[in-house]
Amino acid sequence: MARRDTGTDDPRVRVRAGRGSRPRTKDRPDWSAKPLGRIVGIDRGRYRVALDGDGTRVVAVRARELGRGAVIMGDRVRLTGDLSGRTDTLARIVAVEERASVLRRCLEDAPDQRGEKAIVANADTMCIVVALADPPPRTGMIDRCLVAAFEAGLSPVLVLTKTDLASPDEFIEAYEDFDVRVVLTSAAGQGSHRGVAELSEALSGHWSVLVGHSGVGKSTLINLLVPGAHRATGRVNEVTGRGRHTSTSSQAFELEGGGWIVDTPGVRSFGLGHVSVADVLGVFPEVAEAASWCLPLCSHSPGEPSCALDAYAAGASPFPIDRAAAGDAERVHRERASKVASARRLLEAVATAEAASKTTW
Repeated sequence: MARRDTGTDDPRVRVRAGRGSRPRTKDRPDWSAKPLGRIVGIDRGRYRVALDGDGTRVVAVRARELGRGAVIMGDRVRLTGDLSGRTDTLARIVAVEERASVLRRCLEDAPDQRGEKAIVANADTMCIVVALADPPPRTGMIDRCLVAAFEAGLSPVLVLTKTDLASPDEFIEAYEDFDVRVVLTSAAGQGSHRGVAELSEALSGHWSVLVGHSGVGKSTLINLLVPGAHRATGRVNEVTGRGRHTSTSSQAFELEGGGWIVDTPGVRSFGLGHVSVADVLGVFPEVAEAASWCLPLCSHSPGEPSCALDAYAAGASPFPIDRAAAGDAERVHRERASKVASARRLLEAVATAEAASKTTW
């Protein structure tokens, strides 16, 4: 075997063998008995973890073998290393437990990043924060968030902020058919914060995530729900009508009444490339059953010959109105038509997201 050129003739110089990419053994360590915690903060490669039991907060790094993106907000993880929580100490995340739910969005707004982005794991509630004015509300964003929530198995809560600037009646009526709780909030008047107590009660005992455009008031809500959170707040640009990103990292805050709320950086779009038509129709079981009569590849658009949803809404064959409800056929027609319209709105949100993704590429 030829001697390796070290750049010197001195025989005392030793050259360390190159590091291989294979592990030394196939027998990997068993981390199942290691302490368990939950990710409550992520910032530039550092993870804040709340330990089970005493709630000690430690700062940790992920083990190299986990890979980039393997740990996200809300994950339940196993740790080794220094778990004292003292300043300038580090723990190490060595395993991620199976997730009960994952809220995701597709990266249609980032041409240089393909695939999906996981926002939070193991949450059970999504707070969709929408300002009724300044910036103006966008129903398309709400519909996309609802689709993502239903696909991930999260219960949606529609939080309408700045209700002192515009009436919420139109929004409340638009989402009557959805299984979504609506909470009205306002900061009008000195010392007056309408709806914050109701929102706190709705989130108590839950792991919740706040989503919404920049400038709608997410950071303000966090500061009201969690005294001492000190999240930075900003103003809406008077020219563009858009908010400025004030939250630059994901962080979870513990509520006084129990539970946690995750504040995420504001998003300008919510891609739904990972959501199927079946996921959307599953929100309305009766509509999904009627859609089973449609021809394959049906878009379920109004007036499409192959779509059975119009016949369902009208009570035509093969969807006659039940005899028990025949005396109030007009009410049944209204309910069916309303549910079909709501389902088509969500389907349109998915189609719009898919079209935007294709345009991006």
